[in-house]
Amino acid sequence: MRPTGKLHLGHLVGALTNWKKLQDDYECFFMVADWHALMSEYEHPGQLREHVEENVLDWLACGIDPQRSVIFRQSDVPEHAELYAVLSIITPLGWLERVPTYKEQLRELEGRDLTTHGFLGYPVLQAADILLYKAHVVPVGEDQLPHLELAREIVRRFHHLYHGELFPEPKPLLTQAAKLLGTDGRKMSKSYGNTIALSDSPETIRKTVQSMFTDPLRIKMTDPGHPATCNVCGYWKVFEPSRAEAMWEECRTAARGCVQNKRELAEALITATEPFRAIRNESSATDRTIERILQDGAERARAVASKTMAEVKRAVGL
Repeated sequence: MRPTGKLHLGHLVGALTNWKKLQDDYECFFMVADWHALMSEYEHPGQLREHVEENVLDWLACGIDPQRSVIFRQSDVPEHAELYAVLSIITPLGWLERVPTYKEQLRELEGRDLTTHGFLGYPVLQAADILLYKAHVVPVGEDQLPHLELAREIVRRFHHLYHGELFPEPKPLLTQAAKLLGTDGRKMSKSYGNTIALSDSPETIRKTVQSMFTDPLRIKMTDPGHPATCNVCGYWKVFEPSRAEAMWEECRTAARGCVQNKRELAEALITATEPFRAIRNESSATDRTIERILQDGAERARAVASKTMAEVKRAVGL
């Protein structure tokens, strides 16, 4: 994950819940992608270190275990930059220009100059992130499939140029995640200001939920609701699935009003996010503890990455 701010509910349902489960079946490497963050935040990097710590705290709170998995910071493993340089040399420019998310990101991240060499080449760095550890599978959503396919194309080109089979072609492990919109009904994004952070206080969550977008066709409480198009009802389905069916029926029959719906949803979200607030109050969750976890993870990651990089250098004649 890129440390560009506090993690929010979208991260929880879209990735973190799945990451926790993956630890049961795979050897997992979880990377704080600060190089990637710098590619879009290079003009204002002041909070980058703070965001790294915030991200790791949230990972620990959701159940990512540094004893079972490797948790590390990208910039602590210089082999990422080394392999990125090698792969950049062999990757055709046209491959990068056709990545669909490139132009989408240029539009979404307004007010920043992203017409840079680094930002255009970030999918190559992503490929290096994957290939350093010879990953066989990568957990992704459908929107990331073009990036993973580019990594596979880079693998094939590397093997063709240097007559070897150094890397496995990584396969997607599609994550089955619930669709969670932002509080205003748009895509959840920090740049839109429509998120609920995992570490938000109960008071902040209550205030934010009260402002959430609901059913635009329901004017009075006595009007029947349309829960399938109501953002608040959608949240019930994600965070309280056992109660959602009854809630939706009460909404359809006007037995439940939007104010009550929001009030009860806020309490459900406060309960769901309690572990993320609690870890910040633990005496063990200090800067020094986080740094120890990251340094230990960097050593374990480098043990793998340095071997791969040595093989790459031999293959390309360095």
